[in-house]
Amino acid sequence: MKLITDFVSQFGTNLKVDESLIAIKQGRFYLLGRVLKEFVSRDFFYAGAYLGKVRRGVFFPSFILLSMIALNKDANRVTVDERSEWLFIVGRDLFKRGILKIAGSKRRGAYTLVVNRHGESLGFGRILHGLDESGKESQVAVKNISDVGDFLRRERHRA
Repeated sequence: MKLITDFVSQFGTNLKVDESLIAIKQGRFYLLGRVLKEFVSRDFFYAGAYLGKVRRGVFFPSFILLSMIALNKDANRVTVDERSEWLFIVGRDLFKRGILKIAGSKRRGAYTLVVNRHGESLGFGRILHGLDESGKESQVAVKNISDVGDFLRRERHRA
C-alpha cells in the first residue's frame, strides 16, 4: 500500500483507501468492495478495481487510479484544450499554449494529472518548465509519461 500512497503523494494529495480492501496478486494491486472481499480467494485472476502494478520496484498506475486521484480537487492538474487533448492521448507532450487551467503545483519536476475540459483523466506527466514562468507558448511544458492511448498503441504493435 505504501507504493500507492507514495505515488499519489507525488501529485500533492492523498487517497483514503481502507488497506484491508486491497488485494495483491503477482505485484498487481486491486481495490475490492467489502462484499467482494468475502468471495475472493487467494488464487483469483482479476477482482474489483485494478489500481496498478509494481515492476522492478517501480509502481505503474492504472487509469482507474489516475481517475480516483483526479477526483481530489487538491491534486496537481492541468486542464487542456481539445487539440492538446488529442495530441496528448496519441503520446505527444503538452505545449504551454494548450493548457487552459493549472491547479496545484506549477514547479518544475512535479507530477501533474492531465485532464480535459470535462475533468476526465487523460494520463499524467512531469512539468518540464515552471508553469507560472513566462516563456514561449510553443515551449513543451509537460512531458507525457502515460496516457489513455498507450493501450491502443501497444495493441497496434501486436497485430
